[in-house]
Amino acid sequence: MTTSTMPIAFFGHGSPTIALETNDVTRTWREMAKSMPRPKAILCISAHWLTRGTAVTAMSRPKTIHDFGAGLGADLFKIQYPAPGAPELAERVRALLAPTPVALDKDQWGLDHGTWSVLMKAYPDADIPVVQLSMDATKPAQWHYEIGQRLASLRDEGVLIVGTGNTVHNLGVMSWHGRYEQPYDWAVRFSDYIRDAIVEDAPERLVGFADQGRDAQMSQPSPDHYLPLLYVMGARLPGDQVSVPVDHIEYKSIGMSSFLLSPQALAA
Repeated sequence: MTTSTMPIAFFGHGSPTIALETNDVTRTWREMAKSMPRPKAILCISAHWLTRGTAVTAMSRPKTIHDFGAGLGADLFKIQYPAPGAPELAERVRALLAPTPVALDKDQWGLDHGTWSVLMKAYPDADIPVVQLSMDATKPAQWHYEIGQRLASLRDEGVLIVGTGNTVHNLGVMSWHGRYEQPYDWAVRFSDYIRDAIVEDAPERLVGFADQGRDAQMSQPSPDHYLPLLYVMGARLPGDQVSVPVDHIEYKSIGMSSFLLSPQALAA
């Protein structure tokens, strides 16, 4: 059964080095993409583009940005994800978000690793136009959620709205050499809280994540990897069916949970 309304997706992207791997997570990302109608374009909100104010990439050929340290290895810097841009989608995003000012970025940014490390696994042919939307770091959680709500109509225009980040993201206490060690109790509790809020369609709990006290403080010491989830959930429509194809924590404090929300007809 088909539908004209696109799903929405959040990918827990983890370390940039996942771009060099083929594992259960990357295979699942590919299966997620295969389960969806082919998008006309992808609008991605990545944890790695924080700005003052809001911007959207508006170039026809976005560059691949290697926004990480050299210590991760030379092979990562060789990766290119040459997906085309979509200036017309950038203009559409700006129109939808008015009167919020949105800068059209034609040469400064591109596709950062939060975007390409996921999309090169989900859409390896790099033949679907991709636009990135920045996140205004000066705004509260509710504002980011409401931006997602204003973007929801893109789903009826063939645009796949994607967020990439992590439901739990604390690099300061992660176990660098223990990928599959038992995660911290607070990380498990917070990850479960977020998953349950999504499954139960309780956006107020997602927006109010900081109310979880120490669990939230430890799981999201800085909210940059959490905020993309709010854009995706803001674009949720009544009747969307939730699946959680990835739901675990790596390195004790990096939540890899991925969520796919599909219109009821598509899910059927």
